[in-house]
Amino acid sequence: MATATSAVRRDIEEILPGVIADRRHLHQHPELGFQEFETSKLVADRLRSLGVEDVRTGIAVTGVTGLIRGTKPGSDKVVLLRADMDALPIHEENDVEYRSTIAGKMHACGHDAHTAGLLGVARLLMDRRDQFSGTVKVLFQPAEEGGGGALVMINEGVMEDPKVDFAFGLHLDQGNPVGTINLRSGPICAAADRFTAVITGMGGHGASPHEAVDPIVAGSAIVVALQTIVGREVVPTDQVVITVGAFIAGEAANVIPNSAELRGTLRSFSPDARAQIATRTEEIMNGIASALRCEVEFTLFPGYPSIVNDAEMTELVRQVACEVVGEDHVSESPLAMGSEDFSYFVQRVPGAFFNVGSNNRDRGLVWTHHHPRFDFDEEVMIYGMETMVGIVLRVLND
Repeated sequence: MATATSAVRRDIEEILPGVIADRRHLHQHPELGFQEFETSKLVADRLRSLGVEDVRTGIAVTGVTGLIRGTKPGSDKVVLLRADMDALPIHEENDVEYRSTIAGKMHACGHDAHTAGLLGVARLLMDRRDQFSGTVKVLFQPAEEGGGGALVMINEGVMEDPKVDFAFGLHLDQGNPVGTINLRSGPICAAADRFTAVITGMGGHGASPHEAVDPIVAGSAIVVALQTIVGREVVPTDQVVITVGAFIAGEAANVIPNSAELRGTLRSFSPDARAQIATRTEEIMNGIASALRCEVEFTLFPGYPSIVNDAEMTELVRQVACEVVGEDHVSESPLAMGSEDFSYFVQRVPGAFFNVGSNNRDRGLVWTHHHPRFDFDEEVMIYGMETMVGIVLRVLND
């Protein structure tokens, strides 16, 4: 494997200027979820020019897939490699030559690197079809940032024709330096649900609170009480987060409003904890509101489930990563309360999602994901591409 890896590295170094050029072009022309029309056109054109088979477009509006068939006899397995393409509604503050040309839109999470990197992987695999059997399905997904593009693509059949057996994805990791890789078996990213709660009381004059039913007091009691779910009801080894991020009520200092609204997020890793905190959140709201003579309308908006990495596939990725960056630079990921819709793929087939370190403090590339000054060391794409190629060669030749 060492020889194959070194050969892959040499080829990556040769194509890297083109991969970086694609990344910078995508960065300059960001598109939001389900609007990635120019991005998907670039992707499809690149895949066709490489000779990738069966390039399909328009999946989930802008999604793209293509097939790379190995010519080596043996496995008939299908490996899916996924990259997300969407940008964020953020105005870029970086002063770089490739900064976003569209006001209010920016690739602030690294999806431009994911897309350009997977195009590079496709090129590397096309040149290595005689080194593996089976098939690689490259998948370029819209709308990861809240739109659930993965599930839409799955519902439109991307796990079939041919049927996918394994799925792999990566993400830039601005919390770790370039040249590192981290991953973990089992849950790695949290499930993320959100809620709204409209608390209705009876408005009145602030000087006569006894003549009103104050929804602000009820809402305040609810905000505090919700933390008892975290501290006193969930199994201590099940990590959860309940956050009320918005409390909207009233306009005047001396008026008790008729209603107040809470908006929040529920984060969890296990299905049991996920169901428990949603149920208890609604029950506590209803109980407190009733005790304080208010009514509450609770609405839950289910989000992405937790990513749960398959143990065997995670170990395979770890072995490849050690060959790519060295064992001393591969670590176990901490549990992350962020969410990612790659979870839908690994709900259906074994697979693994891993993080590739992307910051460079010496160059000031330290701003976190979703920040207007987010940027990363483009060297990260070397390690991401090499690991993805290594995964394919390992899975389809085992």
